[in-house]
Amino acid sequence: MENKKLHIAMIMDGNRRYAVKKLLPKVKGHEFGAKTFSKIAKSIKEIDEVNEFSFYTFSVQNFNRDKKEVDYIMNLFEKFFNEQIHILKEEKVKIKFLGRLNLFPENIQKICKQAEEETKDFNEYRINFCFGYGGREELVDATKLIAKQIKEGTLQPEDITEETISNELYSNNEPDIVIRTGGDHRTSNFLPWQTTYSEWFFLDKLWPEFKVDDLKECISQFNKRERRFGK
Repeated sequence: MENKKLHIAMIMDGNRRYAVKKLLPKVKGHEFGAKTFSKIAKSIKEIDEVNEFSFYTFSVQNFNRDKKEVDYIMNLFEKFFNEQIHILKEEKVKIKFLGRLNLFPENIQKICKQAEEETKDFNEYRINFCFGYGGREELVDATKLIAKQIKEGTLQPEDITEETISNELYSNNEPDIVIRTGGDHRTSNFLPWQTTYSEWFFLDKLWPEFKVDDLKECISQFNKRERRFGK
């Protein structure tokens, strides 16, 4: 039987601490983080086992940071997405943005929607940007969609199943592996429904220090683990 390709999700933590470590302003760390993303995203075609990445790019809670930092990040996003999306499109990678896109400036929304539209027919490789994302917020949004169906009479409460909920999430693709850099051991509101049976790896390395070889090592360790799915 052909082996299933892996879906890997990443919490890219440690950008600001990396900048401090380098005696630079904290916001500069996001530029280093963007460069690391580029290297890891490219590996989707270099590592045979993988065909999907989900990157925790910007959370709903991140909007609560200092306005100067948020504005800096928005400008970086515009430049970054214009560059990287062109590359990913050339590589025929499907791009999805998972989250409350309406929270972002219109110029960012336009770039994101255009990227999704222009890559929607690609199926072999996929990169998800969890953008304006929050796990609890995702469940709230899914619940509202289900409530609307009940109100319209197209769904009965007794017919609600796990599949019903999964189908209304931003994405129902469940990661096999979740990697968090930065040394913290918490899930930070990231894909709580989808990662129920994911294998987690918590690394001390800061995100800008993360290498493709670290990714390969996590995959190697994953292949040695026994996944029982509660059995």
